[in-house]
Amino acid sequence: MPATFLVVPQWQGSGSARAMRLVDGASAIRGDLPSSSTTVIDVPLEAGDEQGTGVARASSVLMVRDRMLAELDLATGPVVTIGGDCGVELAAIGHCLKQVTAGEDVAVVWLDAHPDLNTPESSTSKAFHGMVLRTLLGEGAGSLVPSAILPKERLILAGVRAADEAEDAYAKSAGLVSIGVDDLTPKRLVAAIAATGAASVYLHIDLDVLDPGDFIGLGYPEPFGVTGEELVALVKAVKAKFPLAGAGITEFAPASSEEAVNDMPTILRILGALSA
Repeated sequence: MPATFLVVPQWQGSGSARAMRLVDGASAIRGDLPSSSTTVIDVPLEAGDEQGTGVARASSVLMVRDRMLAELDLATGPVVTIGGDCGVELAAIGHCLKQVTAGEDVAVVWLDAHPDLNTPESSTSKAFHGMVLRTLLGEGAGSLVPSAILPKERLILAGVRAADEAEDAYAKSAGLVSIGVDDLTPKRLVAAIAATGAASVYLHIDLDVLDPGDFIGLGYPEPFGVTGEELVALVKAVKAKFPLAGAGITEFAPASSEEAVNDMPTILRILGALSA
């Protein structure tokens, strides 16, 4: 079944002073998506408040989550979510997990320079995009933790190279599977997914998994990432072996329209690999 697209120009989960660039990034991608199979989520203009959660702008993050879930409930096939910040994956992945039937678990591949494993207590920025994966694993602000939790054994960190001390300690204590950039080959990734025993895969792609020498429009660039060609090869290899439960492309933050145009060919190749 062909993928549909959900564009979510959320910026409130970001900790960057340039977070509004995420709105421009989502808009740039939206311009190249088929209008007949694309829905745009209305993201509030206001920043929102913490509401006692320890998460910055939590009220807006919660509002976007609920609007996304309402649209996802109408979907009849795999959805590719276009952010916005990584916080949009709370609804997208949470919805996938809720649809799982016994014996047909979803594996989540977290292609990201950052593991996003903080909690409100460990985060220095209080920005939700740095907490979203930990929240999906069941630890975070109570109002944000989804009803269906991602099992640790169904998670694969891929391309992570910028974990802070608290995130690194948690990943080690939880025994999370992590494949570094140097070892991140299609064969290695497919084998890791197979080892989870899952029946399908959700691919989270934060564009900062890419090397900033290969892709410019990043709010939090980290050196020594994968190339666009390598990322597309990874997506194609996963899709050749496993059904796609869903996917997300997040954190496109171009500084200008010219920069967005320069980066779009890479994004379009990723989209092509996901929706082929």
